[in-house]
Amino acid sequence: MKNPGSRRRRLQSPGETTAPRFLITVLVSSVLGMAVGTAENAPATPAAIGAAIRRGVDFLVAKQNPNGSWGGPTRTKDLNIYAPLPGAHHAFRAGASGLALAGLIDAADQRPEVSAAIDKAAAWTAAELPKLRRADQTTTYNIWGHAYGLRAVTRLYQREGRPAEKAAWARLAQDQIDLANRYEEINGGWGYLDVFDGLTTDKPSGMPTSFTTATLLLAMAEARRSIGVKLDDRILTRSIASINHQRSPDFSYTYSFDHRMHPRIDINRPAGSLARSQACNACLRVFGEKAVTDQVLTTWADRFLAREGFLSNGRKRPIPHESQFRISGYFYFYGTYYFTESVRLLPPETHSSYARRLAAILLDRQEKDGSWWDYPLYDYHQPYGTGYALMALAWCRDAIGR
Repeated sequence: MKNPGSRRRRLQSPGETTAPRFLITVLVSSVLGMAVGTAENAPATPAAIGAAIRRGVDFLVAKQNPNGSWGGPTRTKDLNIYAPLPGAHHAFRAGASGLALAGLIDAADQRPEVSAAIDKAAAWTAAELPKLRRADQTTTYNIWGHAYGLRAVTRLYQREGRPAEKAAWARLAQDQIDLANRYEEINGGWGYLDVFDGLTTDKPSGMPTSFTTATLLLAMAEARRSIGVKLDDRILTRSIASINHQRSPDFSYTYSFDHRMHPRIDINRPAGSLARSQACNACLRVFGEKAVTDQVLTTWADRFLAREGFLSNGRKRPIPHESQFRISGYFYFYGTYYFTESVRLLPPETHSSYARRLAAILLDRQEKDGSWWDYPLYDYHQPYGTGYALMALAWCRDAIGR
């Protein structure tokens, strides 16, 4: 995306429709004898899941940067998203590295080379995450780095046995929360761009989004459960209210705070919200929203599996939001991971069935080199996609039972 303003117009044009694309997709799928989102996948046995996890781990170990991080501003293309230098890439690398590290830890691979990779990544995290800031007053991509860096730090805290080092990880987790709080939007919650109002303000006044807010709040909730960090109740109240302002009666969520004025354009409808609804419903449920019942979570879990093909149609397309319902490639593994975050809130006896179905999809989506990826983003896409997939598959493995 070279012009963020044009992207906003694409997302917010109520008169546009994706019906022709939808009909073409259904027609082609019928010719192939396969309904969208219902392709048959090989059974997800514990052995198959274990082998896929090992291949994903091997990919991350092999592709780790010498300094312990993952990804970089290489492998460019003509359709790169807006990324002010150099701060946007600090954020991309922090986010991708946090996801990759969290995936490695969740994989629970005890091989020495994996432990060495985790130690290198831990050293990079401790040194570089405190430096993360927004690139400039037009972007807050750093929110992704704080959220997924926090996920990684929480896991590093849990695996650490030495009291002094454990306390250091706890301080870093609290620092990341405090840094993220600086960039709360004036309408509550967090976004990733601040280019639409023509203002440059100390406190972002751009575009809080339902899913960015949910992403950060869920990472904060996990850190509070595991580490005991302190969360600001006033910020929590405003952020949760922001998500609720973007919630439709059917528990789909608009793309952003501004989109609530156009709730039925394609990206804001249930199919367009498929990835966001998993994260937002999980977030509201974790923070005590009684409207998000087991039935709501079950409805959206079943819908996700039935319509996964809509998300998959957007995978690997280089132009954001060009698929049906304005789905972008980078929705795919995001939604897949937060599917597990949502389903884990359901009664335990439901987990195994969902885990088998999701694992079968993930096994089918793994690349020949062991990675998973959904959108070409410089050289960050394979690390972040593999991190998401490893965390999701680790949950599937544990839910099914080794």
